[in-house]
Amino acid sequence: MLEDRTTAASSPTAWPAAYPHGYAVVDVETTGLARDDRIISAAVYRLDGRGEVEDHWYTLVNPERDPGPVWIHGLTSEVLEGAPLFQDIAEEFATRLEGRVLVAHNAVFDWQMIAREYARAKSEAPVRQRLCTIALSKVLELPLPNHKLESLAAHFGVVQQRAHHALDDARVLAEAFRPSLRAAAESGVRLPLHECRPLTEWWEPPAPRIGQQATGGYGSYRPGSWRPSRKRPACPYPNPGRYEEGKRLKQGMRVAFSGDTSVERELLEDRATEAGLHVATSLSRLTSLLVTNDPDSGTSKVVKARQYGTPVVDEAAFGQLLGDVEPASEP
Repeated sequence: MLEDRTTAASSPTAWPAAYPHGYAVVDVETTGLARDDRIISAAVYRLDGRGEVEDHWYTLVNPERDPGPVWIHGLTSEVLEGAPLFQDIAEEFATRLEGRVLVAHNAVFDWQMIAREYARAKSEAPVRQRLCTIALSKVLELPLPNHKLESLAAHFGVVQQRAHHALDDARVLAEAFRPSLRAAAESGVRLPLHECRPLTEWWEPPAPRIGQQATGGYGSYRPGSWRPSRKRPACPYPNPGRYEEGKRLKQGMRVAFSGDTSVERELLEDRATEAGLHVATSLSRLTSLLVTNDPDSGTSKVVKARQYGTPVVDEAAFGQLLGDVEPASEP
């Protein structure tokens, strides 16, 4: 059970009416970061509208494949062998999420993994909005050395016992979210809520011909088949111009992507959108930055970037830049 680390005086009596009435603080551990990776454990802390814990839940999940980086999450094939499949826990998981804002640290990642698992189960997670605690810490201008969960926890005096264990990570985040939520309420700030777009397309492979064997251990999945159900909202910030090497990205900058990425493109684009950047589908003279792992390729975007003198960075550098995006200038 979480301790109340705030005083009565720190809990505002006039709570913002527009704030959500309930939250589901979530952490999932996965076999990796790519779109075909799977959830291997999940934890949910349900909180009321003011951040008080109602209950919590945890489960292992059999990913039906190699568990991935065991040295990080500690879950071996032997441990997961007898665990339920995601389709077997999907209903209970949905009960924990329903009617609540999903809260997670780097929430777009957790949401994407959860949405894909439900799509595989030919269903949808009952989540309409998510809140990223990284984004909230930026809104609150917390003096953190970086945006790792351990730094947020240390700021609020929360002790982490088992890093990369879904249940403990969810507990830590719930305990850090409560004072963050109260600080936001006291300041009257708007919570950084984002719409959750379910994945709506599912590809079924054709039946193998006689004499042929089906390929792929989980044949009904194809990375290119995932499509969000609606377009991203327009960027609310004006374009401040081009990115300058050695400086920070700034909200409103137009960012384009080209070529393959190690992290799925949609995840990178969603992270950019949540950071306040404009994700451009084409490259023009107004583009602030091109992200590509192959700057010598002949794609149209790379060719235009050379022509216009558009700055180019690789995926790893872009990931670093996303961790510290400068707020847009006041109008």
